[in-house]
Amino acid sequence: MSTDDQAAPADQFGWADPRTRYPNVSPEPQTQAEPGLQSEMTPVPDLGEATYRGTGRLVGRKALVTGGDSGIGAAVAIAFAREGADVAIAYLPEEQSDADHVVEQIEAAGRTAVAVPGDLRDRGYAKELVERAVDGLGGLDALVSVAGKQRWQPDLLDISDEQFEATFDVNVFGLFRLVKAALPHLQPGSTITTTASMEAYKPAPDRLDYAASKGAINNFSKGLSQLLVERGIRVNVVAPGPTWTVLQPSGGVDPSTLPEFGSSESPMGRAAQPAELAPAYVFLASQESSYVAGETLNVNGGMVTP
Repeated sequence: MSTDDQAAPADQFGWADPRTRYPNVSPEPQTQAEPGLQSEMTPVPDLGEATYRGTGRLVGRKALVTGGDSGIGAAVAIAFAREGADVAIAYLPEEQSDADHVVEQIEAAGRTAVAVPGDLRDRGYAKELVERAVDGLGGLDALVSVAGKQRWQPDLLDISDEQFEATFDVNVFGLFRLVKAALPHLQPGSTITTTASMEAYKPAPDRLDYAASKGAINNFSKGLSQLLVERGIRVNVVAPGPTWTVLQPSGGVDPSTLPEFGSSESPMGRAAQPAELAPAYVFLASQESSYVAGETLNVNGGMVTP
């Protein structure tokens, strides 16, 4: 079968050429006010709604996913539910309509969904988020941090102190506060999975603050893994490559570069869809990865890392 007439796989296990398993989106230039809505993107990212097939790998688990309204976080929330987990999602209040779609997907899988809007820059939100997740799910044993802030600027002088601080407040300090709030509830066998980026290794010059924050997440998570493995809690990292999410049209990249997004960076010749990232998070939360701790799993289409 040629790559031109290759049928799309029915689920994540279907055999396909990885270069064409999902289309090269080549999105038209488009902008949204931050944080943006996935439902208003062209094309709308694939969260695996029609393709992700669970096999019972997370039955009985109780998971909290930040950034669970859209993009990678939403794909993870849907995959976890289809694997048998009850799921709480965190998101900004402005993203409610996207969050509603994910809640529908979780409940359609027969699992409990808990939606907790709020802002990770709010120092009181992490505690409230964890408390509401624990109350709604009846406990917590899987923490997945995906939410992030990304703004492109053409020059270092264009990055204000306020932007730099906001990026680290969401991406790094928000994670720190979230882990502190969740830790008292996590028992041996629990997992924490954070989200770095290819940019932790190869920083884009127009996203210096974002790239630096992702490097900090990677380092923090590896240190945390050494601290918590003695308690039977595994900490790991997923580092995505270019992935088509609402971060891009809401100021994350230069809009003029969107038609080539991912195709010029990844050896695969295309950006990833969020659905392609979800299995990595499922693996790291499941017992299949019981001997994996302190690892960064790069899901980047073949971009070589150190």
